[in-house]
Amino acid sequence: MAVSATNAPLSGLSRRLVQDGLIAEDAVIHAIKGAEAQHMGLVPYLVDRNLVEAAKIAVAASSEFGVPLLDLDALDLDMEAVKSVDQRLLAKHRVLPLLLRGKRLFLGVSDPTAHAAIDEIKFQSGVRVDPIIVEQDKLDAMVGKALEAVDTSMSNFDEDDFDLESLQVGGDDDTVGDDVARDDVEDAPVVRFVNKIMLDAIKRGASDIHFEPYEKNYRVRTRLDGVLKQVAAPPLALAGKVTARLKVMSRLDIAERRVPQDGRIKLRLSKNRAIDFRVNTCPTLFGEKVVLRILDPTAAKLGIEVLGYEDFQRKLYLDALAKPYGMILVTGPTGSGKTVSLYTGINILNTEDRNISTCEDPVEINVPGINQVNVNPKVGLTFASALKAFLRQDPDVIMVGEIRDLETAETAIKAAQTGHLVLSTLHTNDAPRTLTRMVDMGVKPYAIATSVHLIIAQRLARRLCEQCKELRDIPDDALLSEGFTKEDIRGGLRVFGPVGCKQCNDGYKGRVGIYQVMPVTETIGRIILEGGNAVQIAEQSEKDGVWSLRRSALQKVKDGLTSLEEINRVTIES
Repeated sequence: MAVSATNAPLSGLSRRLVQDGLIAEDAVIHAIKGAEAQHMGLVPYLVDRNLVEAAKIAVAASSEFGVPLLDLDALDLDMEAVKSVDQRLLAKHRVLPLLLRGKRLFLGVSDPTAHAAIDEIKFQSGVRVDPIIVEQDKLDAMVGKALEAVDTSMSNFDEDDFDLESLQVGGDDDTVGDDVARDDVEDAPVVRFVNKIMLDAIKRGASDIHFEPYEKNYRVRTRLDGVLKQVAAPPLALAGKVTARLKVMSRLDIAERRVPQDGRIKLRLSKNRAIDFRVNTCPTLFGEKVVLRILDPTAAKLGIEVLGYEDFQRKLYLDALAKPYGMILVTGPTGSGKTVSLYTGINILNTEDRNISTCEDPVEINVPGINQVNVNPKVGLTFASALKAFLRQDPDVIMVGEIRDLETAETAIKAAQTGHLVLSTLHTNDAPRTLTRMVDMGVKPYAIATSVHLIIAQRLARRLCEQCKELRDIPDDALLSEGFTKEDIRGGLRVFGPVGCKQCNDGYKGRVGIYQVMPVTETIGRIILEGGNAVQIAEQSEKDGVWSLRRSALQKVKDGLTSLEEINRVTIES
């Protein structure tokens, strides 16, 4: 018998996995060592690294130890059971209380030999703990949902019994005046309605909420994975009260209905969690439309590996970030993820030895260690004036929220030419058009050719749900017309489509980025200097191996990440 990492024979679950032929003996010995080195359990280690399927481990563990096995997909969260155990213990041990019956707690675990976790929970809760084996991957997902539900108190939320004291609403100072509080209580049904809409949007992962008055109806829509859907149709008579409530929350002028206004809401869900909303009002024919943008502070901390860049595209971006000077431009329509791409790069550069400054309209993501400025044209604080101030403050990296005019463009290019790394955005359809757009703005071609190092055009496509996506049978002619090649089809191309299940939204869950990453080479620089157009730049970039947005989108379909319908929605054939 081989010897394990602790010089003892294989026993228990590790031995059973080897006996069942699920993993080789030397591989499980190596896994035991790795798990010990990283202070984690053997089962999470095996599943995280795809060494053994979670379902097969669960079956083996149930058989080996005689402990019941449960499929978490068939079970809803029991919040009474979840709340009976300290959140810190759930997060620490990654276990899930399933059912509480009197003094007996059934606890979902992936490894029944995790005695330390079971004993600690038994001591804290004061009840008998019976382990139930569940699959590790499903356990991780469900524990995350349980912790979020406990943290936000939204799992058993009901409009009829909503407690006005369960939320704190405030502006930048997180306070609400007595006069505002009294007004809120006087209109408690409207307060409950607005709170419910906002909380449901957060819970579902929406990015925006639209409150829209019309002549004969009033509707509320949320944007989920890039697509708007109606979620409520309150009585038209409530339109003015809802708008007033939102204005109070965002500290706007309630009496002013003639001009657009911008504000901000901080919704404190618990002691440890707060969500920011960017608010804009706009006068329409039948009242003010209000749009709330939900600002997710974790979006920029995802890491470049999960954004959807192909390997060679990611390397181009990282290489450009590693340069001490020059300009990186990100382009795409509103809502295409430009801010997340920029902040992902900024986070990579955010080290103690760099001075990083950003100017935005407004600042959406607060990042410690970065000097962030909100532009305010009313007092003369524009992108251009903020940029000029940055240049007097010994900067290393500068981020400009958007290049909108010639003055901002020229100042940014001057910074890029004088030893600073500059990141910014433009609104164009693809990377080649970005260069010609700057020429149209009045920027000298030689300045563009010598300062711009990389351009990233991007879109966001909805990601197919892994639980329910299905293989589609599409004729070869149709695939060829979409842009696939005969080599793709002969190579066993598999195209998936959406179905829809309880885990997703109409067959989709989350989004994935589609990118065109174009370095400005010497050849492209010459085309710019010679007054070339976007078509010539696109043709040269294709020769240089740059993928168009359409080609990148087709690759996401080939990888099974999204559907043909979705890429046709966000890209055009080229």
